[in-house]
Amino acid sequence: MGKGRNDHVKEEKRNEDDKMQLKRTIGYFNGVSFIIGTIVGAGIFVSATGVLQYSLLNVGVALCIWTASGVISLMGSLCYAELGTALPFSGGEYSHIKIALGSPPAFIFIWTAMFTKPASNAARALLFAEYATQPFYGACPVPELLKKCLALAVLWCLGILNGRSVKMAAWVQTVFTLLKMMALSIIAIGGIVLLVRGRKENLARFENAFSSEVPDASQIAEAFFQGLYAYGGWWSLNYMAEEMKNPSRNIPLTVMTALPAVTVFYLLVNISYLTVLTPKEIVSSVAVAVTWADRVIPAVAWIIPLSVAVSIFGALNSSMFTLGRLSYAGSQSGHLPVLISMLNVHCCTPAPAMIFSTIIASIFIIPSDLIALTNYFGFSVWLMIGLTCASLIVLRYREPNLHRPYKVFLPVAFVMVAISLFLVLAPIIWSPKVQYIYAFIFMLGSLLIYLPFVHFKLYFGFVGKITCYLQLLLEVSPVDVSADCKYD
Repeated sequence: MGKGRNDHVKEEKRNEDDKMQLKRTIGYFNGVSFIIGTIVGAGIFVSATGVLQYSLLNVGVALCIWTASGVISLMGSLCYAELGTALPFSGGEYSHIKIALGSPPAFIFIWTAMFTKPASNAARALLFAEYATQPFYGACPVPELLKKCLALAVLWCLGILNGRSVKMAAWVQTVFTLLKMMALSIIAIGGIVLLVRGRKENLARFENAFSSEVPDASQIAEAFFQGLYAYGGWWSLNYMAEEMKNPSRNIPLTVMTALPAVTVFYLLVNISYLTVLTPKEIVSSVAVAVTWADRVIPAVAWIIPLSVAVSIFGALNSSMFTLGRLSYAGSQSGHLPVLISMLNVHCCTPAPAMIFSTIIASIFIIPSDLIALTNYFGFSVWLMIGLTCASLIVLRYREPNLHRPYKVFLPVAFVMVAISLFLVLAPIIWSPKVQYIYAFIFMLGSLLIYLPFVHFKLYFGFVGKITCYLQLLLEVSPVDVSADCKYD
């Protein structure tokens, strides 16, 4: 009898494996790597100056803001963990907003994200190209054409990798996350050693940490903007919830591991910078980690620029992975062409979604000044975070019986909504620019597309023929949707 039950379980697993759907291949360590890899980019190596600058060089205030930013990011991650375990679908915020608040807000989200996220990937690719080629040019500037060609090559290599194999993409992410954490460890341990052996002037910066001028409320808010920007990417795990092994356990556990780890590393690295450099030197440095290395390990200072390139590469891989899942989820909901939700018949990966998102990012690289436009969409990130946390609150009251393997303390969600509202309105009120109006018009303009093509389902016959041709060319097939994997 026991053997019969085992055979039945094996048969069910075999049937699951045969279905055309995303496979649960991402484990706990892969999840931690994706979150850390997305958060830790070039910022902590190159420009850890914003928080210190807006803190008026007050070391104590700056370190408190780094800590508080980490706590806020952890609070947001825990809200997302509840949604990710209760509704483990691809697409992150998009899927949660659509389920809780409806189709139009979700469409506005994906419309905006299809503009801002590929532009962010293009910027990362260009920055990687600059750091990867700079050693060959010394003090001379790197030719723009070379940077753009290398950036395009990196984008397409990662796009193809993510479109061919989830396991390989996760392996690459794990390796590059370990490499960047090793580089941060060198800086952190170096700072601790110097602090223990420290000279009086080094220790004095921490003994009198709060002795400098205290910033006012607007300056503290600006410092928080800088700190929270450095933690950006904590929301990435929910984009791959559909591919997580045992999401009920692994999503909360991954979040509770990754965010505290990043916070501790950020604090140790900043303390290390302040041990070696004065606050004025940090604020005036073009690349803080490089300046630190020139002082502490001059013989092998080249490690740091290499580490920056490695860090950007890892962040780009993770960002492209999540963007592909967003496109895939949007297509499944009918907000993007149906081809984008299809999977490769050989490896069950969202290859069309990866191709689609890589093409858009490539377009931003060619006239790279387009990337500057996305700076005015910064508020939209926190707008969508606020809507996602509001979705959690709505679902708590509207569907109290929804199975929630993990539940966050509900006031945390209200606090996150309030913080998001502040971060959306503050830059618009304090430094109003006409570009913010253009950004809002662009976001609301999505309804001109939504009404005819999504709400009224306007359809052109030739689109079906193109879809059929591309389906054969790319060897992709529609997803098999089981009754328990969709939320209606």
